[in-house]
Amino acid sequence: MTISRRGLLGGVLAAGSLALTPGLLAAQSVPVQVPPASSQSPAGEQAAQVVAIARALMEQRNLRAVILRVLVDGQELVTDAFGESMTGVPATPDMHFRNGAVAISYMSTLLLRLVDQGVVSLDDTLATWLPELPLADSVTLRMLANMTSGYADYVPDAGFTSASYANPFREWTPQELIDVGIGQPHVFQPGTSWNYAHTNYVILGQALQRITGQPLNSLLRRYVLDPLGLRQTDDPGSAQMPAPVLHAFSSERRAALGIPSSARFYEESTFWSPSWTLAQGAIQYTNIYDMAATAVGVGTGALLSAASHQAQVDPGLLGFGHPQAGCPGCRTLDQFYNYGLGVVLNGSWQLQNPLFGGYAAVEAYLPSKKIALALATTFDEQSFDDKGNYLSGSAAQEMYAAIGGYLAPDDPPPHPPANS
Repeated sequence: MTISRRGLLGGVLAAGSLALTPGLLAAQSVPVQVPPASSQSPAGEQAAQVVAIARALMEQRNLRAVILRVLVDGQELVTDAFGESMTGVPATPDMHFRNGAVAISYMSTLLLRLVDQGVVSLDDTLATWLPELPLADSVTLRMLANMTSGYADYVPDAGFTSASYANPFREWTPQELIDVGIGQPHVFQPGTSWNYAHTNYVILGQALQRITGQPLNSLLRRYVLDPLGLRQTDDPGSAQMPAPVLHAFSSERRAALGIPSSARFYEESTFWSPSWTLAQGAIQYTNIYDMAATAVGVGTGALLSAASHQAQVDPGLLGFGHPQAGCPGCRTLDQFYNYGLGVVLNGSWQLQNPLFGGYAAVEAYLPSKKIALALATTFDEQSFDDKGNYLSGSAAQEMYAAIGGYLAPDDPPPHPPANS
Protein backbone atom coordinates (compact mmCIF):
# COMPACT_ATOMS: atom_id res chain seq x y z
CA MET A 1 0.00 0.00 0.00
CA THR A 2 1.29 3.46 -0.87
CA ILE A 3 0.30 6.65 0.91
CA SER A 4 0.43 9.97 -0.86
CA ARG A 5 3.51 12.11 -0.49
CA ARG A 6 1.56 14.29 1.88
CA GLY A 7 0.96 11.46 4.23
CA LEU A 8 -1.61 11.95 6.97
CA LEU A 9 -1.46 13.88 10.36
CA GLY A 10 -4.57 12.50 11.79
CA GLY A 11 -3.86 9.09 10.62
CA VAL A 12 -3.37 6.30 8.34
CA LEU A 13 -6.10 5.15 10.63
CA ALA A 14 -5.93 8.89 10.76
CA ALA A 15 -2.42 10.18 10.64
CA GLY A 16 -0.80 13.36 9.42
CA SER A 17 2.05 14.35 7.12
CA LEU A 18 1.77 17.32 4.97
CA ALA A 19 -1.56 15.78 4.59
CA LEU A 20 -3.25 14.91 7.75
CA THR A 21 -6.25 13.16 6.25
CA PRO A 22 -7.99 10.37 8.01
CA GLY A 23 -6.69 7.63 5.91
CA LEU A 24 -7.17 4.19 7.18
CA LEU A 25 -5.09 2.33 9.64
CA ALA A 26 -4.02 0.46 6.55
CA ALA A 27 -3.78 -3.26 6.14
CA GLN A 28 -2.51 -4.68 9.38
CA SER A 29 -0.48 -7.84 9.21
CA VAL A 30 1.33 -9.58 12.02
CA PRO A 31 4.99 -9.56 10.91
CA VAL A 32 6.06 -12.66 12.83
CA GLN A 33 4.20 -15.75 13.89
CA VAL A 34 4.12 -15.80 17.69
CA PRO A 35 1.75 -17.49 20.12
CA PRO A 36 -0.72 -15.13 21.80
CA ALA A 37 0.26 -13.84 25.19
CA SER A 38 -1.57 -15.20 28.20
CA SER A 39 -1.84 -14.18 31.82
CA GLN A 40 0.58 -17.02 32.60
CA SER A 41 3.28 -15.79 30.22
CA PRO A 42 6.22 -14.35 32.17
CA ALA A 43 6.72 -10.62 31.66
CA GLY A 44 10.22 -11.24 30.32
CA GLU A 45 8.86 -13.60 27.68
CA GLN A 46 6.18 -11.11 26.67
CA ALA A 47 8.75 -8.32 26.43
CA ALA A 48 10.99 -10.46 24.23
CA GLN A 49 8.08 -11.26 21.90
CA VAL A 50 7.09 -7.57 21.66
CA VAL A 51 10.67 -6.69 20.72
CA ALA A 52 10.73 -9.52 18.17
CA ILE A 53 7.54 -8.23 16.54
CA ALA A 54 8.92 -4.68 16.39
CA ARG A 55 12.28 -5.74 14.98
CA ALA A 56 10.71 -7.98 12.34
CA LEU A 57 8.38 -5.25 11.11
CA MET A 58 11.18 -2.69 11.18
CA GLU A 59 13.17 -4.86 8.76
CA GLN A 60 10.24 -5.82 6.56
CA ARG A 61 8.95 -2.24 6.23
CA ASN A 62 12.31 -0.49 5.77
CA LEU A 63 12.13 1.61 8.90
CA ARG A 64 15.15 3.64 9.92
CA ALA A 65 14.40 3.71 13.64
CA VAL A 66 11.81 2.48 16.13
CA ILE A 67 11.29 3.68 19.71
CA LEU A 68 8.87 1.61 21.78
CA ARG A 69 7.32 1.56 25.25
CA VAL A 70 4.59 -0.73 26.63
CA LEU A 71 2.94 -0.54 30.05
CA VAL A 72 0.53 -3.06 31.56
CA ASP A 73 -1.51 -1.78 34.49
CA GLY A 74 0.99 1.04 34.90
CA GLN A 75 4.01 -1.27 35.05
CA GLU A 76 6.71 -1.21 32.37
CA LEU A 77 6.72 -4.28 30.17
CA VAL A 78 9.35 -2.98 27.75
CA THR A 79 11.05 0.27 26.73
CA ASP A 80 13.53 0.02 23.87
CA ALA A 81 14.90 1.65 20.73
CA PHE A 82 16.30 0.17 17.52
CA GLY A 83 18.03 1.56 14.46
CA GLU A 84 19.65 4.93 13.88
CA SER A 85 18.59 8.52 14.34
CA MET A 86 21.37 9.66 12.02
CA THR A 87 24.21 7.68 10.47
CA GLY A 88 26.27 6.31 13.33
CA VAL A 89 23.91 7.72 15.99
CA PRO A 90 21.73 5.01 17.58
CA ALA A 91 18.11 5.79 18.40
CA THR A 92 17.50 5.95 22.18
CA PRO A 93 14.30 6.00 24.26
CA ASP A 94 14.92 9.53 25.54
CA MET A 95 14.93 11.11 22.05
CA HIS A 96 12.36 13.78 21.19
CA PHE A 97 10.14 13.67 18.10
CA ARG A 98 6.98 15.34 16.71
CA ASN A 99 3.72 14.12 18.24
CA GLY A 100 1.32 15.65 15.68
CA ALA A 101 -2.27 14.54 16.24
CA VAL A 102 -1.55 13.32 19.78
CA ALA A 103 -2.06 16.97 20.76
CA ILE A 104 -5.61 16.75 19.41
CA SER A 105 -6.46 14.56 22.39
CA TYR A 106 -4.92 17.20 24.67
CA MET A 107 -7.07 19.89 23.10
CA SER A 108 -10.26 17.88 23.52
CA THR A 109 -9.26 17.15 27.13
CA LEU A 110 -8.78 20.89 27.72
CA LEU A 111 -12.20 21.59 26.20
CA LEU A 112 -13.82 18.96 28.42
CA ARG A 113 -12.11 20.31 31.52
CA LEU A 114 -13.68 23.69 30.74
CA VAL A 115 -17.02 21.91 30.35
CA ASP A 116 -16.53 20.25 33.75
CA GLN A 117 -15.86 23.68 35.26
CA GLY A 118 -19.06 25.07 33.75
CA VAL A 119 -17.19 27.57 31.58
CA VAL A 120 -18.72 26.27 28.34
CA SER A 121 -21.05 23.61 27.01
CA LEU A 122 -20.16 21.28 24.14
CA ASP A 123 -23.28 22.51 22.37
CA ASP A 124 -22.34 26.19 22.52
CA THR A 125 -22.00 27.61 19.00
CA LEU A 126 -19.09 29.57 17.62
CA ALA A 127 -21.24 32.68 17.27
CA THR A 128 -20.26 33.82 20.77
CA TRP A 129 -16.50 33.80 20.16
CA LEU A 130 -15.88 33.58 16.41
CA PRO A 131 -18.95 35.17 14.82
CA GLU A 132 -16.99 36.03 11.67
CA LEU A 133 -16.78 32.37 10.61
CA PRO A 134 -19.24 30.86 8.14
CA LEU A 135 -22.18 29.11 9.86
CA ALA A 136 -20.88 30.26 13.24
CA ASP A 137 -24.43 30.16 14.59
CA SER A 138 -24.76 26.47 13.62
CA VAL A 139 -21.31 24.97 14.30
CA THR A 140 -20.81 23.90 17.93
CA LEU A 141 -17.70 23.18 19.96
CA ARG A 142 -18.70 19.50 19.91
CA MET A 143 -18.78 19.53 16.09
CA LEU A 144 -15.26 20.91 15.93
CA ALA A 145 -14.01 18.30 18.41
CA ASN A 146 -15.65 15.32 16.66
CA MET A 147 -15.05 16.49 13.08
CA THR A 148 -18.71 16.95 12.11
CA SER A 149 -18.67 20.72 11.46
CA GLY A 150 -18.54 20.42 7.69
CA TYR A 151 -15.61 22.82 7.34
CA ALA A 152 -13.31 21.80 4.49
CA ASP A 153 -9.81 20.57 5.27
CA TYR A 154 -7.12 23.00 4.17
CA VAL A 155 -4.47 20.28 3.76
CA PRO A 156 -5.61 18.79 0.40
CA ASP A 157 -5.97 22.27 -1.15
CA ALA A 158 -3.68 22.39 -4.20
CA GLY A 159 -2.39 25.89 -3.48
CA PHE A 160 -1.61 25.02 0.12
CA THR A 161 0.14 21.80 -0.87
CA SER A 162 2.25 23.55 -3.49
CA ALA A 163 3.28 26.35 -1.14
CA SER A 164 4.09 23.93 1.69
CA TYR A 165 6.34 21.75 -0.42
CA ALA A 166 7.98 24.72 -2.12
CA ASN A 167 9.12 25.96 1.30
CA PRO A 168 8.84 23.37 4.08
CA PHE A 169 10.31 25.90 6.55
CA ARG A 170 7.47 28.40 6.06
CA GLU A 171 5.74 29.51 9.26
CA TRP A 172 1.98 29.38 8.70
CA THR A 173 -0.32 31.50 10.87
CA PRO A 174 -3.61 30.12 12.21
CA GLN A 175 -5.53 32.71 10.19
CA GLU A 176 -3.80 31.66 6.97
CA LEU A 177 -4.81 28.05 7.60
CA ILE A 178 -8.38 28.95 8.52
CA ASP A 179 -8.68 31.17 5.44
CA VAL A 180 -7.72 28.24 3.19
CA GLY A 181 -10.27 26.02 4.91
CA ILE A 182 -13.21 28.41 4.92
CA GLY A 183 -12.27 29.68 1.45
CA GLN A 184 -13.67 26.39 0.14
CA PRO A 185 -17.37 25.49 0.14
CA HIS A 186 -18.74 23.81 3.27
CA VAL A 187 -18.54 20.09 2.49
CA PHE A 188 -21.83 19.33 4.29
CA GLN A 189 -24.27 21.02 6.63
CA PRO A 190 -23.03 21.08 10.23
CA GLY A 191 -23.68 17.85 12.08
CA THR A 192 -24.84 15.83 9.06
CA SER A 193 -21.67 13.86 8.19
CA TRP A 194 -18.02 13.32 9.18
CA ASN A 195 -14.81 14.69 7.68
CA TYR A 196 -11.25 14.61 9.02
CA ALA A 197 -10.33 18.29 8.68
CA HIS A 198 -7.41 19.99 10.37
CA THR A 199 -9.41 23.18 10.01
CA ASN A 200 -11.62 22.06 12.92
CA TYR A 201 -8.83 22.00 15.47
CA VAL A 202 -7.17 25.20 14.29
CA ILE A 203 -10.55 26.91 14.77
CA LEU A 204 -11.03 25.16 18.11
CA GLY A 205 -7.65 26.51 19.23
CA GLN A 206 -8.77 30.05 18.41
CA ALA A 207 -12.06 29.49 20.23
CA LEU A 208 -10.38 28.16 23.37
CA GLN A 209 -8.13 31.21 23.49
CA ARG A 210 -11.07 33.61 23.13
CA ILE A 211 -13.13 31.71 25.70
CA THR A 212 -10.39 31.94 28.32
CA GLY A 213 -8.39 34.98 27.24
CA GLN A 214 -5.20 32.91 27.53
CA PRO A 215 -2.71 31.47 24.99
CA LEU A 216 -3.37 27.87 24.03
CA ASN A 217 0.10 26.63 25.01
CA SER A 218 -0.37 28.03 28.53
CA LEU A 219 -3.83 26.48 28.78
CA LEU A 220 -2.55 23.06 27.70
CA ARG A 221 0.34 23.26 30.15
CA ARG A 222 -1.93 24.22 33.06
CA TYR A 223 -4.90 21.95 32.36
CA VAL A 224 -3.37 18.90 30.66
CA LEU A 225 0.41 18.56 30.37
CA ASP A 226 1.43 19.40 33.94
CA PRO A 227 -1.43 17.43 35.57
CA LEU A 228 -0.42 14.37 33.52
CA GLY A 229 3.26 14.87 34.36
CA LEU A 230 4.28 15.40 30.72
CA ARG A 231 7.54 17.30 31.25
CA GLN A 232 9.06 16.34 27.90
CA THR A 233 6.12 17.59 25.80
CA ASP A 234 5.88 21.21 24.70
CA ASP A 235 5.11 23.67 21.92
CA PRO A 236 8.24 25.87 21.67
CA GLY A 237 6.64 28.16 19.08
CA SER A 238 9.08 27.03 16.41
CA ALA A 239 10.49 23.89 14.79
CA GLN A 240 12.98 23.57 17.65
CA MET A 241 13.30 20.33 19.63
CA PRO A 242 15.63 19.84 22.60
CA ALA A 243 18.42 17.27 22.48
CA PRO A 244 18.47 14.37 22.12
CA VAL A 245 16.45 14.42 18.88
CA LEU A 246 15.21 11.55 16.74
CA HIS A 247 16.05 12.76 13.22
CA ALA A 248 13.65 12.16 10.34
CA PHE A 249 14.19 11.89 6.58
CA SER A 250 11.77 11.92 3.65
CA SER A 251 11.43 11.72 -0.11
CA GLU A 252 7.93 13.21 -0.21
CA ARG A 253 8.93 16.46 -1.96
CA ARG A 254 10.29 14.56 -5.00
CA ALA A 255 7.35 15.24 -7.34
CA ALA A 256 6.85 18.83 -6.14
CA LEU A 257 10.48 19.61 -6.94
CA GLY A 258 10.43 17.73 -10.24
CA ILE A 259 13.14 15.28 -9.20
CA PRO A 260 13.20 12.47 -11.81
CA SER A 261 12.56 8.94 -10.58
CA SER A 262 15.99 7.91 -11.85
CA ALA A 263 17.74 10.25 -9.37
CA ARG A 264 18.19 9.49 -5.68
CA PHE A 265 16.31 11.92 -3.45
CA TYR A 266 16.13 11.56 0.33
CA GLU A 267 16.39 14.67 2.52
CA GLU A 268 16.36 15.47 6.21
CA SER A 269 12.94 16.68 7.37
CA THR A 270 13.54 16.90 11.13
CA PHE A 271 13.27 20.67 11.33
CA TRP A 272 10.68 21.35 8.66
CA SER A 273 8.17 23.79 10.10
CA PRO A 274 5.22 21.92 11.67
CA SER A 275 3.25 25.19 11.91
CA TRP A 276 0.63 23.98 9.41
CA THR A 277 -0.26 20.84 11.36
CA LEU A 278 -2.50 22.03 14.19
CA ALA A 279 -3.58 24.96 16.33
CA GLN A 280 -0.85 27.37 17.36
CA GLY A 281 0.16 26.38 20.89
CA ALA A 282 -0.52 22.68 20.27
CA ILE A 283 2.30 21.99 17.79
CA GLN A 284 4.49 19.84 19.96
CA TYR A 285 7.46 17.59 20.40
CA THR A 286 7.45 14.74 22.93
CA ASN A 287 9.27 11.53 23.87
CA ILE A 288 8.20 7.92 24.25
CA TYR A 289 7.76 8.16 28.02
CA ASP A 290 5.28 11.03 27.70
CA MET A 291 3.52 9.24 24.84
CA ALA A 292 2.91 6.16 27.02
CA ALA A 293 1.78 8.38 29.90
CA THR A 294 -0.62 10.10 27.49
CA ALA A 295 -2.14 6.76 26.49
CA VAL A 296 -2.85 6.04 30.16
CA GLY A 297 -3.97 9.55 31.12
CA VAL A 298 -6.36 10.05 28.21
CA GLY A 299 -7.43 6.41 28.11
CA THR A 300 -8.47 6.38 31.77
CA GLY A 301 -9.94 9.90 31.75
CA ALA A 302 -7.64 10.80 34.61
CA LEU A 303 -8.37 14.54 34.35
CA LEU A 304 -12.07 14.40 33.52
CA SER A 305 -15.40 13.77 35.18
CA ALA A 306 -16.98 10.42 34.38
CA ALA A 307 -19.46 12.13 32.05
CA SER A 308 -16.79 14.04 30.15
CA HIS A 309 -14.54 10.99 29.81
CA GLN A 310 -17.50 9.03 28.43
CA ALA A 311 -18.15 11.83 25.93
CA GLN A 312 -14.50 11.79 24.84
CA VAL A 313 -14.49 8.06 24.05
CA ASP A 314 -18.17 7.63 23.15
CA PRO A 315 -18.54 5.28 20.14
CA GLY A 316 -21.91 6.83 19.31
CA LEU A 317 -20.82 8.00 15.85
CA LEU A 318 -20.45 4.37 14.72
CA GLY A 319 -22.07 4.09 11.29
CA PHE A 320 -22.27 7.88 10.91
CA GLY A 321 -20.99 9.85 7.91
CA HIS A 322 -20.53 9.02 4.27
CA PRO A 323 -17.87 9.32 1.57
CA GLN A 324 -18.45 12.05 -0.98
CA ALA A 325 -16.76 13.39 -4.06
CA GLY A 326 -14.21 16.13 -3.50
CA CYS A 327 -13.84 15.30 0.20
CA PRO A 328 -10.91 12.92 0.79
CA GLY A 329 -11.51 12.92 4.55
CA CYS A 330 -15.22 12.07 4.40
CA ARG A 331 -16.07 8.51 5.41
CA THR A 332 -18.52 6.27 7.24
CA LEU A 333 -17.21 5.59 10.73
CA ASP A 334 -16.90 1.89 11.58
CA GLN A 335 -15.35 -0.46 14.14
CA PHE A 336 -11.99 -0.11 12.44
CA TYR A 337 -12.05 3.70 12.48
CA ASN A 338 -14.49 5.49 14.73
CA TYR A 339 -14.10 8.88 16.40
CA GLY A 340 -14.93 10.31 19.78
CA LEU A 341 -13.87 13.82 20.84
CA GLY A 342 -10.27 14.07 19.66
CA VAL A 343 -9.74 10.33 20.16
CA VAL A 344 -9.63 7.63 17.47
CA LEU A 345 -11.57 4.48 18.38
CA ASN A 346 -10.18 1.29 16.82
CA GLY A 347 -12.52 -1.32 18.26
CA SER A 348 -11.95 -1.26 22.02
CA TRP A 349 -8.60 0.55 21.61
CA GLN A 350 -8.33 4.33 22.01
CA LEU A 351 -5.52 6.09 20.19
CA GLN A 352 -3.94 8.78 18.08
CA ASN A 353 -1.48 8.01 15.27
CA PRO A 354 0.37 10.87 13.54
CA LEU A 355 2.29 10.51 10.27
CA PHE A 356 4.05 13.52 8.81
CA GLY A 357 7.39 14.89 7.72
CA GLY A 358 9.17 11.54 7.95
CA TYR A 359 7.80 10.71 11.43
CA ALA A 360 5.08 8.21 12.35
CA ALA A 361 3.81 7.24 15.78
CA VAL A 362 0.99 5.57 17.69
CA GLU A 363 -0.12 5.91 21.29
CA ALA A 364 -2.93 3.53 22.22
CA TYR A 365 -4.78 2.28 25.29
CA LEU A 366 -6.96 -0.78 25.89
CA PRO A 367 -9.07 -0.10 29.00
CA SER A 368 -10.10 -3.72 29.66
CA LYS A 369 -6.48 -4.89 29.91
CA LYS A 370 -4.92 -1.58 31.02
CA ILE A 371 -2.41 -1.89 28.18
CA ALA A 372 -0.69 1.33 27.10
CA LEU A 373 1.41 1.21 23.95
CA ALA A 374 3.54 3.99 22.48
CA LEU A 375 5.84 3.78 19.48
CA ALA A 376 7.58 6.16 17.09
CA THR A 377 9.23 5.38 13.77
CA THR A 378 11.26 7.04 11.05
CA PHE A 379 11.67 5.87 7.47
CA ASP A 380 14.59 4.58 5.43
CA GLU A 381 15.12 5.60 1.81
CA GLN A 382 13.45 2.38 0.64
CA SER A 383 10.26 3.43 2.43
CA PHE A 384 9.37 5.72 -0.49
CA ASP A 385 8.50 4.93 -4.09
CA ASP A 386 9.91 6.67 -7.15
CA LYS A 387 7.27 9.41 -6.88
CA GLY A 388 7.98 10.13 -3.21
CA ASN A 389 4.90 8.34 -1.84
CA TYR A 390 5.22 6.44 1.43
CA LEU A 391 5.47 2.69 0.84
CA SER A 392 5.72 2.05 4.57
CA GLY A 393 3.40 4.76 5.84
CA SER A 394 1.23 2.24 7.65
CA ALA A 395 4.13 0.50 9.41
CA ALA A 396 3.55 2.15 12.80
CA GLN A 397 -0.11 1.13 12.65
CA GLU A 398 0.84 -2.40 11.63
CA MET A 399 3.28 -2.59 14.53
CA TYR A 400 0.67 -1.35 17.00
CA ALA A 401 -1.87 -3.85 15.65
CA ALA A 402 0.56 -6.76 15.81
CA ILE A 403 1.75 -5.97 19.35
CA GLY A 404 -1.79 -5.24 20.52
CA GLY A 405 -3.03 -8.48 19.01
CA TYR A 406 -0.27 -10.43 20.74
CA LEU A 407 -0.86 -8.87 24.17
CA ALA A 408 -4.68 -8.93 23.96
CA PRO A 409 -5.59 -11.85 21.67
CA ASP A 410 -9.21 -11.78 22.89
CA ASP A 411 -9.60 -8.07 22.10
CA PRO A 412 -7.14 -7.21 19.31
CA PRO A 413 -7.18 -4.03 17.22
CA PRO A 414 -9.71 -4.61 14.41
CA HIS A 415 -8.53 -5.05 10.85
CA PRO A 416 -9.88 -2.72 8.16
CA PRO A 417 -12.99 -3.78 6.23
CA ALA A 418 -12.28 -5.91 3.17
CA ASN A 419 -13.23 -3.08 0.81
CA SER A 420 -10.88 -0.50 2.43
